[in-house]
Amino acid sequence: QVQLAESGGGLAPPGGSLGLSCAASGNIYSINAMGWYRQAPGKERERVAGMTSGGSIVYGDAAKGRFTISRGSDKNTIYLQMNNLKPEDTAVYYCHAVRVVTMDGDSSPEMWGQGTLVTVSS
Repeated sequence: QVQLAESGGGLAPPGGSLGLSCAASGNIYSINAMGWYRQAPGKERERVAGMTSGGSIVYGDAAKGRFTISRGSDKNTIYLQMNNLKPEDTAVYYCHAVRVVTMDGDSSPEMWGQGTLVTVSS
């Protein structure tokens, strides 16, 4: 059983910073890519940033220049450092994993964390 556990988030003022982390745990053999999505009230879920197992990074337009994705040495933990936050960054942020393979050989095309709320407000 593989799980994604997010932490971080909370309330920040406009122009402030917050950090998120997501740890994948369980009987993991490999994860093809991990990343972050967000969903604001009344809006569709959108990609924030992603990183492949090989280290390639992609950012959504809203994140470019302000957010930084990184990972831990075990490659099963990812982080999102968010700087210069704006009220429009307010959303539930979801950790996302692509092609998760367990030691038992089971494979899931994708997995989602439970989400963590980020609120940017003065």
